[in-house]
Amino acid sequence: MPLDADDHRYVLPGATGEWEIVVGLEVHAQVKSRSKLFSGASTEFGSEPNTQVSLVDAGMPGMLPVLNKFCVEQAVRTGLGLNAQINAFSRFDRKNYFYPDLPQGYQISQFAFPIVGEGEIECERDDGSRFTVGIERLHLEQDAGKSIHDLDPNATYVDLNRCGVALMEIVSRPHVRSPGDAAAYVRTLRTILRYLDTCGGDMEKGQMRADVNVSVCKPGQYEKFAATGDFKHLGTRCEIKNVNSLRFIMQAIEYEARRQIDILEDGGKIIQQTRLFDANTGVTRSMRSKEEAHDYRYFPDPDLTPLVLEQSFIDDIKANLPELPADKRKRFVEVLGLSEYDASVLAADKDRADYFESVIEGADAKLSANWVNNELFGRLNKEGLGITESPVSPAQLAGLVSLITANVISGKIAKDVFEIVWSEGGDPAEIVEARGLKQVTDTGAIEKVIDDLIAANPGQAAQVREKPKAMGWFVGQVMKAMGGKANPQAVNEILQKKLLD
Repeated sequence: MPLDADDHRYVLPGATGEWEIVVGLEVHAQVKSRSKLFSGASTEFGSEPNTQVSLVDAGMPGMLPVLNKFCVEQAVRTGLGLNAQINAFSRFDRKNYFYPDLPQGYQISQFAFPIVGEGEIECERDDGSRFTVGIERLHLEQDAGKSIHDLDPNATYVDLNRCGVALMEIVSRPHVRSPGDAAAYVRTLRTILRYLDTCGGDMEKGQMRADVNVSVCKPGQYEKFAATGDFKHLGTRCEIKNVNSLRFIMQAIEYEARRQIDILEDGGKIIQQTRLFDANTGVTRSMRSKEEAHDYRYFPDPDLTPLVLEQSFIDDIKANLPELPADKRKRFVEVLGLSEYDASVLAADKDRADYFESVIEGADAKLSANWVNNELFGRLNKEGLGITESPVSPAQLAGLVSLITANVISGKIAKDVFEIVWSEGGDPAEIVEARGLKQVTDTGAIEKVIDDLIAANPGQAAQVREKPKAMGWFVGQVMKAMGGKANPQAVNEILQKKLLD
């Protein structure tokens, strides 16, 4: 429950008063690459189990990792998109722990020297307000495989297809203060990655997942520690592992915060631990005590030399960055004259923004934004389709919008034409011509219909003179009599002259 609309503080009530939430997120984003981080094995999704596993991925003796240069480029590109420091020197370490789906017995990751340092991104809430989240680091690491528990009640199966897939772990500062802000942060991050084309961002396919660190504190405590940047003593945190949807992220934070509040108010202490979120019950449950860095016995990987980047390498990547969502939104407002709302909606999704920009190559920007955000997306949502699956192409929508701006058809007729294009295809201009849908702009013809209506309805005409808003009845009758083809502006002007002037 938001407490204050100005500072967007989010508080939870308790027996001892109000509590606030502090959240930091570690987002694991799969690098968009055809091959893995240290081998040439494919990363294609949906293949048969254990068909995309090299000897390196399987941890066979004597197999040496070879760093994938393209994955390094993708990490640098992402760091630049997060307004972060790119570290010319970074190093791969071995993170030692045992899982059945981690055949090497360790994960090759980055610890002391990550490839990307501190940065920040601006996020947008549902109400249009914005907040900034600091990025602590981004490091490259290899993914583990997958343990499958539901094929046999007495056995666990292991699929190593994901083993060795390149991940970017993006660690935020604990700047997130509500479940909604956490979802907004991950959504913004996903949009940036998609614009950069460094991660597909499909959480259902495991391309993005989040470890969510949650703690609670009393009002005023966060500001005290934030002033110095020291969050270590701001409540004991618990980490919720591998949350794979925005909705689940919000549910997990809400439940975990309430769980911690209940413990503290009963006089207990929060034990730092790793927990799992059960999507079926909406609760978190303990997985294990939370490890510290020393538990993993990090040490430099002896098979990989430190990664040293030339400044020219970084500069070349920076020079070829695409326009990012915040810049695109700003341009849509300042150059195209769109409203903040329309610009935000369009820029929030790369495919939608690309579609819109193709439309405005041949049509008015403001009216095009209206049609893309309302008519087109309303129909796509109704049919359960994405923008890339739209039966109406950008060229067809541009043609339709141009017919409206040229006063060839009215907005009402345009909706009928849109339905025809959606269902049957075709060129909007040809459809309008062939089906006689052109707007009637002949003021003489419109005036005759209006005169006949006024003569037949003197009582209604007198009512309009007393209550001008009642003129809407005449507008509707004129449009009905002319099959919706009358120019609305001409209709209103003539009625105004006949009934009110």
